[in-house]
Amino acid sequence: MTWSKVSTKDNSINKMNNQEVSKNKASANKLGLFIRKNIFSILMGIAIVTMLVSPDAKAWVLRRLMVTGIFNANLDEKSSNQTTPFAVDFDFEDEKGNIQNTSSLREKIVFINFWASWCPPCRAEFPSIEALYARFKDNPDVFFLTINEDDDLTLAKAYLEKENFSVPFYKTKSNVPREIYSGTLPTTVVLDKHGTVRFRHEGFASYGSEKFIRQIEELMR
Repeated sequence: MTWSKVSTKDNSINKMNNQEVSKNKASANKLGLFIRKNIFSILMGIAIVTMLVSPDAKAWVLRRLMVTGIFNANLDEKSSNQTTPFAVDFDFEDEKGNIQNTSSLREKIVFINFWASWCPPCRAEFPSIEALYARFKDNPDVFFLTINEDDDLTLAKAYLEKENFSVPFYKTKSNVPREIYSGTLPTTVVLDKHGTVRFRHEGFASYGSEKFIRQIEELMR
């Protein structure tokens, strides 16, 4: 093979390499331009996907919404069964296996919350429940009945320990009246000293506001 032929072949290879490099650069530039033009949509897509697969991410977003105050619980809210007497009693069990009935809690304000560790709205509102519990845990006139709905109780316990929550942990031991719980998580109910439902809310809410605390105190009078 002569030098001129070798040189021609090398030039062809170099030309092909340069063309390939140019194509790669053009593709990279197009990709960069696409990302810059659609960065907001891309970030929103990532955020949505993250929320769909991560309970913690969903809970974080919901907590940011709760900071606005529009989700603060309010005992002044009227409900169809607020003043209607009916049987609300059911059996529940504590971590030590002790079973009792809600009828034994008459003369106390009972804060009932149905939750599960896998439930993002439950996770979102739990810090406010912990704050409310911290406010009344030493008050003998208030009882916190937080009912866990996890199939695996070890997951619930692990969640509470991870978050350093000290709210009591209970399970139901009998059928719960639908007027109290119909299956929606979270569900929160407040019973007055006579066992009458004074508040019932399905979905997440904030229970740590000073207004809600005052309303609980007023029920004790």
